[in-house]
Amino acid sequence: MVDLSSEMAQLWNSLQAPTIGGLRVLQIVSARSGEGASAVSRELAHFVARRAGRSVWLVDLDLGGRGQCASIADESARYGGLGESVVASPDGSSFLTVQPQAKSTADAIVPVGRYLTAHKVGDARWWTTRFRRDLVQPGQTVHILAKGDYWQALAKHADLIIVDCPAIDRSRAALTIAPFMDQTVMVVAADQRDTAPPAHLRDAVTQAGGRVAGLFVNRVVVEPPRFLRALGL
Repeated sequence: MVDLSSEMAQLWNSLQAPTIGGLRVLQIVSARSGEGASAVSRELAHFVARRAGRSVWLVDLDLGGRGQCASIADESARYGGLGESVVASPDGSSFLTVQPQAKSTADAIVPVGRYLTAHKVGDARWWTTRFRRDLVQPGQTVHILAKGDYWQALAKHADLIIVDCPAIDRSRAALTIAPFMDQTVMVVAADQRDTAPPAHLRDAVTQAGGRVAGLFVNRVVVEPPRFLRALGL
């Protein structure tokens, strides 16, 4: 993969600017699939945990995708190995719901927190979540909640929460949670010339009640990217 360490340093410094305000929960999303939002989320978590020395939770909202845990495991030499699974909610709240609710063999309702676990990454103060798709039964559906309980609870236990959202062309999750995020960073591939989709995403996030910090141009060639570019597009 392309080493984005210097880009992450500049991105992190940009996000610490006084104009951004008290940043604790940050979502990263792209307008189109394949533009690298998950890679940027992962690299930023890695940088903030290891280079900035902060505690970080990387929350993976792409519940149907390959998952951050799998990507980190593939590059364990870079990120560190995954630790044992732990509870991903400090108070039992969740950003998702599974309907209809499942029951255990004792006829008790299966708590929604069981569907989400977390793993420590290497020896840094960095955790990433994993959705337990294997526990979803036929006929059940999963929905992202338009509630801030989980984000507020988790923010008490981490310096930074990075939310890796699926691209808006596949899911509206980023818009659902936008009002509960401190900021949103949009990612666009450096070779992408069509500005309409990111402009539409910017407007949609704003209309949903979110705050857009800016646009991160993800490089795929040697051209230097722009960081949190003004959204004139």
